[in-house]
Amino acid sequence: MKPRYLLPVVIFAQFAGTSLWFALNAVLKDLQVLYPNTSNFLGNMTSAVQFGFVVGTAIYSIFTLSDRFSPVKVFVISTLIAAVFNLLIVWIKLDFKTLLIIRFLVGFFLAGVYPVGMKIMADWYEKGLGRALGYLVGALVLGTSFPHFIAYFSLKIHWESVIIATSIIASSGALMMFLLIKDGPFRKKAGKFNPKSIVTSFKNPSFRTFSFGYFGHMFEVYTFWAYVPIMIQQYNQHANFHFNTSLWSFLIIASGLIACVLTGEFSAKFGSAKLAFLCLSLSLICCLLSISFSQVNPFIFITIMLIWGMSVAGDSPQFSTLISQNTNPEYRASSITIVNCIGFAVTIISLQILQFASQYIPSNYIYLILSFGPAIGLISTFNRTFLAKNNA
Repeated sequence: MKPRYLLPVVIFAQFAGTSLWFALNAVLKDLQVLYPNTSNFLGNMTSAVQFGFVVGTAIYSIFTLSDRFSPVKVFVISTLIAAVFNLLIVWIKLDFKTLLIIRFLVGFFLAGVYPVGMKIMADWYEKGLGRALGYLVGALVLGTSFPHFIAYFSLKIHWESVIIATSIIASSGALMMFLLIKDGPFRKKAGKFNPKSIVTSFKNPSFRTFSFGYFGHMFEVYTFWAYVPIMIQQYNQHANFHFNTSLWSFLIIASGLIACVLTGEFSAKFGSAKLAFLCLSLSLICCLLSISFSQVNPFIFITIMLIWGMSVAGDSPQFSTLISQNTNPEYRASSITIVNCIGFAVTIISLQILQFASQYIPSNYIYLILSFGPAIGLISTFNRTFLAKNNA
């Protein structure tokens, strides 16, 4: 029997751990002043943590850490180590290269937080996994946006307060997980690393289809999140308006929480595949509408951004559900983790493409690049979503 506090505790721990992800992005303006001769600061900092996550997920997957050992313990230890590395930004005066390494290491150990949190949910929820992951991924979205929230209320406080606060919050989530959560009853302990298990997973047509849908989603989502503050600043300049960058960055990114919860709640009724397809369609429309941002009034701009913030995240828990349901339970964590690994490698490509293209393409058109992600996701999943019988 599942304890009543299971879902709230895991959700909080996931939110707390993933608040480390964009902690540095929330204080980017203040921190960039310390590195005046560094170009492409945003893209490099974001890519560093993404690359760390990619390497981390590969290592966690190769050694099947969350399948061979207690996923709860892996989650707790990984969160605490990531929180310590995050604090080093405050404790030690870092040169730019060392700062990149620190962000890489934060991303590396976040590989034991996000996918392992999904593994813990899958071990507890044989049924209703789409709903549970809706709340869990919603916590990741809220965690990603939370540093912007802290930054908004810390306008007169030095940037270190944001970094310290996120590390404290992450550690408190790990402590709650350690004290209150046990491994789930549906957990199946795996043996030694078997690379064929990953190959076997991709031979499953449903697993492969929804993985590629997820990769399309990933091409868009993290780059969008990284560039939300820039989009707001660009709009303020074009329209001579004064949206608060920190507050609205928080609200736009955090709006994805609503979509994750809604898709989770309706997944049993409409099916995870159809809800993921709907979100991809909406985010594609928002990508295309971005060409009008310099011309629309503030209400329309912020409405499109909020819809984009919801739709860009709402498909994630449903793709995770579909991927989890179509893999071998004994190697579920490894399969989820390797898909995460590839997906976050895609985010680095997306970030670097947008960063490079922004030097040559006007801001009105630059975000059209993100439309390739949802377009590929829609093409990849259409047949299995609407024509195949098994599209739960």
